[in-house]
Amino acid sequence: MQPMSKVLAFPPPQPQVSEHYLYSKLSFYTDAWDVAEDLRHQIPDVVVLDARSEQHYQAGHIPGAVSFPHRLMNEETVANLARDKVYVTYCDGIGCNGSTQGAYKLAKLGFRVKELIGGLDFWIRDGHPLAKGTEAGVYPANVEVQDCGCE
Repeated sequence: MQPMSKVLAFPPPQPQVSEHYLYSKLSFYTDAWDVAEDLRHQIPDVVVLDARSEQHYQAGHIPGAVSFPHRLMNEETVANLARDKVYVTYCDGIGCNGSTQGAYKLAKLGFRVKELIGGLDFWIRDGHPLAKGTEAGVYPANVEVQDCGCE
């Protein structure tokens, strides 16, 4: 007797249902490679926000990211944010929900948002550079990062 499939215990949806779900998922999340490419090419429609504390930001952040701790996000503190941008939030990574809290607060206040999958942990794991200190810095145009194969 052949064992029952664990994968097929819950059958996959029809292709159109999967397409809709996966498109929606890609609308909510982005990955380190895509963020790095947008920073490298200085895409003006995307703003990367570090939702961690200022101390964590200063210790090391994504070059070009702006420090905006999620605990400080409210109607007054977002007043100067451009409404025509897409904000990508990130935090330390899988064990941290600061990016989710920041994205939620921004969305609730009327901004378009995405979360960075894996946060700073995946950013570093993929070999992308870090900036330190209070300045956002700039993603280097000529940095050598191994292609993750996601393009």
